Amino acid sequence: MQSFLGTSLGVFIGLTVIIIGGAAIMTGRALADAWRSPWQVVFACFGLALVDRFLVYALFGGELLSLSGLVTHFVVITAMALVAYRLTVVHKMVAQYPWRYERESLWTYREKPGS
Repeated sequence: MQSFLGTSLGVFIGLTVIIIGGAAIMTGRALADAWRSPWQVVFACFGLALVDRFLVYALFGGELLSLSGLVTHFVVITAMALVAYRLTVVHKMVAQYPWRYERESLWTYREKPGS
């Protein structure tokens, strides 16, 4: 597992999921609030993944040039950011245009009947 992640499981959970993942969630929300494209979330998360790999290397002695570690961390960080992005977009659409849209589920909204 350590060779796949490029670090130990504890460092992965503590640094990548909790700290960098929190930054990814805030990034997803901020880009959704600014009505940006989801692609910008992916590009921003690539930068967060690079920072994460450097911090793993500098603070915990992990592998800096671990391709599988970079890809794994990037996928986890991007997934967290895109979930936050989608939840924020759905909330904004329903709250900002209540006469036109209603919440269908946590992830989706729909046009109100008769609009």
